[in-house]
Amino acid sequence: MPPHLPPLDLGLTWDHRFAQLGPGYATELAPDPLPAPRLVALCEPLARDLGLDPARLREREAVEAFSGSRPLAGSRPLASVYSGHQFGVWAGQLGDGRAMLLGETRSAHGPWEIQLKGSGRTPYSRMGDGRAVLRSSIREFLASEAMQALGIPTTRALMLTASPKPVLREELETAAVVTRVAPSFIRFGHFEHFAAAGDVEALRRLADFVIDSFYPGVRSSPRTAETFGDNPYAAFLEQVSERTARLMAQWQAVGFCHGVMNSDNMSILGLTLDYGPFQFMDGFDPDHICNHTDSGGRYAWNRQPNVAWWNLHCLAQALMPLVDDQAPLLAALESYRSVFPQAMLARLGAKLGLAQATEADQPLVDEGLKLLAAGRVDWPLFWRHLSRHAAGGPVAPVRDLFLDRASFDTWHARWTLRIAGEDAPGTRMLATNPQFVLRNHLAELAIRRAREGDDGGVRTLLGLLQRPFDDDPAHDAEYAGLPPDWAGSLEISCSS
Repeated sequence: MPPHLPPLDLGLTWDHRFAQLGPGYATELAPDPLPAPRLVALCEPLARDLGLDPARLREREAVEAFSGSRPLAGSRPLASVYSGHQFGVWAGQLGDGRAMLLGETRSAHGPWEIQLKGSGRTPYSRMGDGRAVLRSSIREFLASEAMQALGIPTTRALMLTASPKPVLREELETAAVVTRVAPSFIRFGHFEHFAAAGDVEALRRLADFVIDSFYPGVRSSPRTAETFGDNPYAAFLEQVSERTARLMAQWQAVGFCHGVMNSDNMSILGLTLDYGPFQFMDGFDPDHICNHTDSGGRYAWNRQPNVAWWNLHCLAQALMPLVDDQAPLLAALESYRSVFPQAMLARLGAKLGLAQATEADQPLVDEGLKLLAAGRVDWPLFWRHLSRHAAGGPVAPVRDLFLDRASFDTWHARWTLRIAGEDAPGTRMLATNPQFVLRNHLAELAIRRAREGDDGGVRTLLGLLQRPFDDDPAHDAEYAGLPPDWAGSLEISCSS
C-alpha cells in the first residue's frame, strides 16, 4: 500500500469476527492498488443502509479506498480459504482468488461484511491474476442490485470502480473492482475444505460460528431435540436446505440462470452468490445453458434445482464428522424435497395472479410452461403482458407472442376461469412480473459504452433495475422490449 495515501475514515464501526476464527481460515494481506481509479456507479440506497453518505463516497479518497489503493481506517483485509466441487468434480483447495474481505461493519440493518472483488492476487489465486475486468464487474454490479429489487436474496454491490490497468482474458481488457456487501460470504466450500483436511475442530469451530451468528435458534428449537437428537449441526443443515430451496424457486420463477453452480459458489445463508456467466432468459427454453463453457449442460435452467440438491449433499457430507450418524443429515436434507415444489408452485401461482395456488393448479401451471417452451416465447414479456391483460388490458399483446394461437386460446380460457374469483389479480401480477429485467443485451450495451468512458448506460440501467415493476415511458421501448436478433449470439463464459 503506498505510504503517501493515509487511511480513510468513513466512520464505519468494524468488527472482525471471521478474522478472529484464526489464521487457518484466511490470510491477511493488503489489496493491490489500481492506478487511476474512477467511479463507474454507486448504489446510493445501500450506502445509506450502511450509514454512509453517498456524496462522500463519490470523492476521490473513497474511490481510491474502494479500489484497493487506499486503506480504510479500521479495516483488516483478508482472503479466506475454501474448497469445493466444480462441475461435479472435487477441485481441492480453492479460496478467495481475487476477493478480499475488509471486515464486518455494524449498521442499523445488522452486521454487513464488505469485500473487494478484483483487488489483486492472494495465496488462493492459483494461476490467476486476482483481477476482475470491467465487463464482468458491470454485470455483477447490475445483477446484484437487480436481484435485490426483485426480492431475491443476494449479495449486494455498493460501488463499481474502473482503472485503465490492462487485464488479459480472451482479449485484452481493463480492470475493475466491485465492492460487495453481504451478512456473510461463507460458502458450502468453507465446510468442505476443513472436512476434506480432516480438521474436525476447525470444522466444528466454523459451524459453531455460523450457527451462533446466523442460525442461533437451532440450538434451542424443540425440532432440534425431537427430530435431530439435539444435534444442532443437523438442524442447521435443514435450515440451509430450506433457504436454498426457496432461493431456487425464486431463480426459476424469474428465469434466472446462474451458470456455474459449483459447491464453492453456494452461500451458507441462501444468497445468490458469485455472478459470473449468469443470464435472465429471453425466449423460454427449459434446457437453456447460459454458460458456453458448460458444454455438458450441467447448469442448464431446468437442472438448477437438482444441482442445488446435489450441492447440499456435499455440505451434508462435510458435516458428517460433527454428527457421526448420517440419518439426521438425510432427514435434514429431506426438507428440500418438500419446500422447493411448494415454493415453486407459490411463485408461479403468484405470477399467474393467484393469491394461494394449490396442487389443483399444478396442471394449469405445467401446461402454461409447456406452451411457452414449445414456442420459445419471451419469458419476461409474456408475464408482463399477461399482467397488463389481467389488470384490464387487451389480450392481443399476449396472444401475439405465440405462433400456436389455438393452443394459447385454450390455455387462456382455463386461466381466465381460474382467476375469475381472485381479488385484483392484475395488481398482484404487476407487482410480481417485472417490466425491467437485466437481459444480456442490455448489459452488453452498457458495457460497450463504459469501455468508451461513458458510464451513463450503467447508471441508467441501474436506476431502472432498482424499480423493476414500474413502467417508465421514457425507457420502456428501449429497455423493456424484445431483444434484438444479435442478442442470441452473445456468449457468456466462466471468465465473464
